[in-house]
Amino acid sequence: MGIRKLKPTTPGQRHKVIGAFDKITASTPEKSLVVGKKRTGGRNNTGKMTMRYIGGGHKRRYRIIDFKRNKDGVPATVKSIEYDPNRSSRIALLYYADGAKSYIIAPNGLEVGQTVVSGSDVAPEVGNTLPMANIPVGTIIHNIELRPGQGAKMVRSAGAFAQLTSKEGAYAIIKMPSGETRKILAACKATIGAVGNSDHALEKSGKAGRSRWLGRRPHNRGVVMNPVDHPMGGGEGRSSGGHPRSRNGLYAKGLKTRAPKKHSSKYIIERRKK
Repeated sequence: MGIRKLKPTTPGQRHKVIGAFDKITASTPEKSLVVGKKRTGGRNNTGKMTMRYIGGGHKRRYRIIDFKRNKDGVPATVKSIEYDPNRSSRIALLYYADGAKSYIIAPNGLEVGQTVVSGSDVAPEVGNTLPMANIPVGTIIHNIELRPGQGAKMVRSAGAFAQLTSKEGAYAIIKMPSGETRKILAACKATIGAVGNSDHALEKSGKAGRSRWLGRRPHNRGVVMNPVDHPMGGGEGRSSGGHPRSRNGLYAKGLKTRAPKKHSSKYIIERRKK
């Protein structure tokens, strides 16, 4: 999966860098795995705007992704690699041997026609899902569960991967993409490999209109507001605005926002890098 830098034929094309869709093999999603997706536009049930800078955007349909991978022992063939407007990664359509169909997040190196399978006794190959107790130490993984059977919650965005560094009794020690090292129950499942579309981080929108297509409206900076509207507002001329902080007065840089008595803190061995 590469990227395309366009020629500067228009101002919007000049700085535009978009992903190449060369690995995508199907243009329309599987009808049985698609549902409608409702947008709020940042409004509540009375129509009042409660979240700013949200609205518009292209209409989307949600693809139902199988994050649980609980059809153990049933091999599935990769039918197609598809684009998903709801996430940064690509998705893969699986046809199971028993006739079922499902979408999974497409890992790096997964090809059409390849066979993937889940279960406790399967080989640790790209696209296969198995409990971390059965995954060799040092393996690159993604789609990690936090509780057994809950479904994958972590390491799901484009290009992301974690590494299984060691095992301690009932726990597996995972090095997360953020640099954090933490313990997760070894009974939790994970998928082998890194998430595909790793070039997503290199993309540049090129113009403001692409943000509008994504449902993002223009964002006002705090320093251009009046003091009544923002703590950083006011001043004569172009004032700097003082300490960076949110509209509610919370510091934006350096303030720790993690709850001090959070339940999962005891599983974190080393905090993420600053």
